[in-house]
Amino acid sequence: MGIKEPENIFVSVVMPAYGCASTIEQAIDSALMQDVPLEILVLNDMSPDDLDTVMEKYREIPQVRYLKNDRNLGAAATRNRGVKLARGEYVAFLDADDWWEKDKLKKQLDLIKKEGVVLCSTARELVTPEGKSTGRVIAVRERITYPSLLLHNCINCSSVLLKTEAAREFPMAHEDSHEDYITWLGILKKYKRAAAVNEPLLKYRLTSSGKSGGKLKSAKMTYFAYRYAGFGPISSGILFCAYAVNGVLKYAAAYVRGGRKNV
Repeated sequence: MGIKEPENIFVSVVMPAYGCASTIEQAIDSALMQDVPLEILVLNDMSPDDLDTVMEKYREIPQVRYLKNDRNLGAAATRNRGVKLARGEYVAFLDADDWWEKDKLKKQLDLIKKEGVVLCSTARELVTPEGKSTGRVIAVRERITYPSLLLHNCINCSSVLLKTEAAREFPMAHEDSHEDYITWLGILKKYKRAAAVNEPLLKYRLTSSGKSGGKLKSAKMTYFAYRYAGFGPISSGILFCAYAVNGVLKYAAAYVRGGRKNV
């Protein structure tokens, strides 16, 4: 007798997996704790570690679908594959080294219904590579418009919940840039606004090994995100300057809040 498929799937959690055998259990378990009918699509992107052994723990859990890419696709294309396979009305992205508070999805679904939007994010708490709190929280605007998003990307990928149809309409591309930012810009340009729960329902693990870990590299990626979004060189340069100023203010505020918390 096979594993019984979950019924009435409402949210499909898409989780690219590469080099994450030491952290992915916390991510999966945090998704399984959500009080929402869901499925979790773990997509092994040719991970070089012992991910298969870790995933044995979830073999008999019907909500977890463990899939393997036949070649290394990268995070963006792997997320796109997960979106295509999603069976839920909504898609939630979760990186395999991050995790959620247990009521994260429920609060977002309630807000999406209240505000009539297709995308909802949350604030996030920064944690160390070992998973310990830094005491720093990155707040988010509760209402996000296309113009405000142009000046500052306050939408973190692991915090996002959005309509599956919108995710399919705006797949992620251009891995040499901030592919998720380009997608959010496309969605908000069409749907005008998004909502956010200004609570740190996402625990975001800091690491220097991510693709945008270096400040200079990240700056170049942000500039090219504007170019891919359709802006010319001059407009992209102006937008990038505004983005950089907002970024400095954002992290300064997070450090101040963290310092006060730790006094």
